[in-house]
Amino acid sequence: MANALAASSSPYLLQHADNPVAWVEWGEEAFGAARERDVPILLSIGYAACHWCHVMAHESFEDPATAELMNSQFVCVKVDREERPDVDSVYMEATQAMTGHGGWPMTVFMTPDAAPFYCGTYYPPQPARGMPSFVQVMDAVTDAWTQRREDLEESSQRIAEHLRRPRSFGEPTPVDAGVLDSAADMLWRSFDAENGGFEQAPKFPPSMVLEFLLRQHARTADPRSLLMVETTCERMARGGMYDQLAGGFARYSVDAQWVVPHFEKMLYDNALLLVVYLHLWRETGSDFARRVADDTAAFLIRDLATPEGGFASALDADTDGVEGLTYAWTPAQLIEILGESDGQWAATLLRVTSAGTFEHGMSVLQLLAEPDDPQRWADLRTKLLAARSARPQPARDDKVVTAWNGLAIAALSQHAMLTGSAQSLTAARGAAELLTQLHLLDGNLRRVSRDGVAGRHAGMLEDYAEFARGLLALHQATGEGRWLTTAGALLDDLPRRFADGAGGFFDTPEDGERLLRRPKDPTDGPSPSGTAAACDALVSYAALSGRTKPRRIAERALATIGAIIARAPRAAGSAAGTAEAMLAGPLEIAVAGPSGPARDELAAVARAATSPGAVSVVGEPDAAEVPLLEGRTTQTSPLAAFVCRGFVCQAPISDPFALSEAIRARRPPASG
Repeated sequence: MANALAASSSPYLLQHADNPVAWVEWGEEAFGAARERDVPILLSIGYAACHWCHVMAHESFEDPATAELMNSQFVCVKVDREERPDVDSVYMEATQAMTGHGGWPMTVFMTPDAAPFYCGTYYPPQPARGMPSFVQVMDAVTDAWTQRREDLEESSQRIAEHLRRPRSFGEPTPVDAGVLDSAADMLWRSFDAENGGFEQAPKFPPSMVLEFLLRQHARTADPRSLLMVETTCERMARGGMYDQLAGGFARYSVDAQWVVPHFEKMLYDNALLLVVYLHLWRETGSDFARRVADDTAAFLIRDLATPEGGFASALDADTDGVEGLTYAWTPAQLIEILGESDGQWAATLLRVTSAGTFEHGMSVLQLLAEPDDPQRWADLRTKLLAARSARPQPARDDKVVTAWNGLAIAALSQHAMLTGSAQSLTAARGAAELLTQLHLLDGNLRRVSRDGVAGRHAGMLEDYAEFARGLLALHQATGEGRWLTTAGALLDDLPRRFADGAGGFFDTPEDGERLLRRPKDPTDGPSPSGTAAACDALVSYAALSGRTKPRRIAERALATIGAIIARAPRAAGSAAGTAEAMLAGPLEIAVAGPSGPARDELAAVARAATSPGAVSVVGEPDAAEVPLLEGRTTQTSPLAAFVCRGFVCQAPISDPFALSEAIRARRPPASG
């Protein structure tokens, strides 16, 4: 066999198309070849922006001698975890069960019937730090395959049977205010009060947990919840994990103080964090939070937008094989670009030291305090960014993932609603158009596209749910009914495609490829779980459409995550946030009347509502395909706002102050 990745649509797989390894994609061809040759399969899973994936590729997969050993002893299969999260999920569970940890690159040895028998992650080219070399691992696997086949196959079947067993996440548990308040208490006890966040190094941005805490604070006014959000957001965005020159967040920090990032920038992280900082600004009026939100939105549009109108998946961690090459600085480099005085001032401001905070005497940029001369900093920032742009730049994974584009559509739509940004609204609409026209084929979603060509992989639960959430936000930002209609069609299809028969959802569609098990994980990962995203979309859709069935489906599905919220809220922040929306009604606001400054003023008040899960629509009364605007006319005024909770509405309001007071009311209003 020869390397067969050149025809792949995945940027990650294309990175390996020139390897001397005879890589093939996941599929029956690979399994058939393994059966015919009577050899195991070597499965390697990673993604384009993964630093250690690149390291192992350079050390092992590009080495002719190592490749010859791989080709002679195995059928070598390469999988992009972002294209095939279902395959990744199954074998990550096996890897974690066997080793106690997981990560990428993931390295799995398995039988030709896809049963794993030995799993790991990165292996070095030479034994190091207690790890065997990759060649030693392959030799040991080959020896076991040829000399102890019966034992190995028996072991693989035990593992396969374990994977086939249904996973239990606890009995269905209704999620009430007591459960959510207890979850906030648990988060407080694990909170890092000095640095923000909820764990030690490495530290990942807890986006979904922060959004839950903002919603919990809106309901309870608990100062601890807001303090956790403010501290974490402040520390993250002042440290090296945030790009102080161009905006946007790196994937995570390798230390507990958010100083040194793992440099890849992911679409999903930045979309989720844009919403958190935007909502923090809405809650507190923080100029800092607003600036971070604006700069993050600008980063998405400037650096991740694709020519077709969507958003690319990520920027690489490495530049020319060196992590941080684009982003790190020395004091001498600052002085060379800015001059002696400005260079020294910038070095002090940005914590660039002669010893360095990163590697080889280099420093990542931090902005631990606001500059005493904001205009000077703005001018120097422009110069530094221009100089950095002349450096080699990280590669971009330009595949368009439906779920992550849904997150971006939702984030930019909200940014447009709250700040009035026409650029954000145009970008959100463009991505929605692309997904609708290219990814949605005969009612079936595709997972990815690239260069305007849809991939062959079916959409997952998260793709349907996050795309629907994005469309619901865009519907609210534009008042256009077509986005609500499309979201409704996607959500109406969820029970048929994904229902598990017990109230919850599988992550893969009913007609998807059959793996060792059908993945179902309601816990959050780097992005919201598909089940939690579906619940949130269904609750919002019920409020916007006036239909009660979607909410009933969401209530039942959310109960399947209730036990996780109660015992491990950090793993269920998105579900907890949806539960807050359910407790709040959620609030529904319609602003109906002719366009103009008066309507804009009412709309701004409506969109500033911090009630969890609040929805609002602005437009002409009885606009087509916009249920919240149906019948929204009064005999006394051509312009009015209508505030409802649980389909129970107050009398029409035309005064902005009165509308603000009605929105702030915590108890459901009397019928009107």
